[in-house]
Amino acid sequence: MARVSYVEEQDHPELAAQIGRIKNGRGAVINIYKLLLHSPPLAMSWLEHSNTIRWNTSLSPRLRELVIVRIASIVRYAYALQQHVPVIALADGVSLEECEALRDWRACGLFDDAERAALDYADAMLAGPEVPDDVFNPMRRHYSEREVVELTVLVGTYLMHNRVFTALRVDLEP
Repeated sequence: MARVSYVEEQDHPELAAQIGRIKNGRGAVINIYKLLLHSPPLAMSWLEHSNTIRWNTSLSPRLRELVIVRIASIVRYAYALQQHVPVIALADGVSLEECEALRDWRACGLFDDAERAALDYADAMLAGPEVPDDVFNPMRRHYSEREVVELTVLVGTYLMHNRVFTALRVDLEP
């Protein structure tokens, strides 16, 4: 059960504009937004940032989902796994077999060199703030500077998501 009450649309007509933007950007007001709406500016900032990560980067949808599912599998981020594996990852070209293999991606042969370099980079960011050169340099050979920045922000975003969702105990969507 969430540690903060959910803001329900019918109880907050003063938030109609923000709720409308969330529905337009997400299709529905999912639980994280129902919590974030306690601070409308944060809810709108989160929406804009999340949509930018999803729709306005040069990263391929497949790479984005590989990294998100990898992060979720490492930190046991059930919310992201539930949202991404059955729907988004599959639609963006990641098979269920690949999603399952991401738990131990080094032991399988399912990912190409560029994907493996990005996964190694994500793992290094998860392990601590310093990314060793022997991890950064191979990743850098496969991606432009823009992609490196976008990949780094993607990993940081999903680390933040995990921390916020876990601290507030956001309930899984029905």
